[in-house]
Amino acid sequence: MVSSSTDDAIVAGVRAGDEAVFALLLSDWSRSMLMVARTFVSTEASAEEVVQDTWLAVIRGIDGFEGRSSLRTWVYRILVHTAKRRGTRESRIVPWGNLTAEDRGSTVDPALFRADDDQYPGGWLSFPQEWHSAEGSVLAGEVRAHLRAAIDALPDRKRVVITLRDVMGHSSDEVCDMLEISAANQRVLLHRARAAVRAQLADFLVGDDGPRDGGGELG
Repeated sequence: MVSSSTDDAIVAGVRAGDEAVFALLLSDWSRSMLMVARTFVSTEASAEEVVQDTWLAVIRGIDGFEGRSSLRTWVYRILVHTAKRRGTRESRIVPWGNLTAEDRGSTVDPALFRADDDQYPGGWLSFPQEWHSAEGSVLAGEVRAHLRAAIDALPDRKRVVITLRDVMGHSSDEVCDMLEISAANQRVLLHRARAAVRAQLADFLVGDDGPRDGGGELG
């Protein structure tokens, strides 16, 4: 598997035209790159073309890689720029620089909290029921399926941020660098994405008969 600790060797291999090194990059990163690209463009086929164009740009530009960021961050930045251009041509523009109306307001139903004139204003009316660890492969698989569906249902910007952070494991700094957004915007988008996903999972994990054993708390 490719890791940042091998950046120097990978860069040297790509520059030298080492097909084995490049094949390893393709194997390790292409699937996650496709997930990110799909956020910006209208079809799976367009996303595949974005990934292909990104790899061509990587090959052509590898001599200019200066190592000021990790190789992965550099590649993903090229991917995002390529996907944005494609999305613009398809009239599918995702605004990243500023927060929009959908990024504001309550992330959890206000009716679940105590009123301003209560002895404990803003507190929970009753604490959310605990989610337990998954037990059994069938239930764990159901939780993963619901989690994937909840993420897929998010608006574009929230979906790509939570995918990069919580699915792919990128750091906050890496995501800000890849998407060219501020740390504050990244935090808001991630928080709201996690809250929305948790709300969707709550219907599955907490049924009429109480909590089901099926997952830990997200974020």
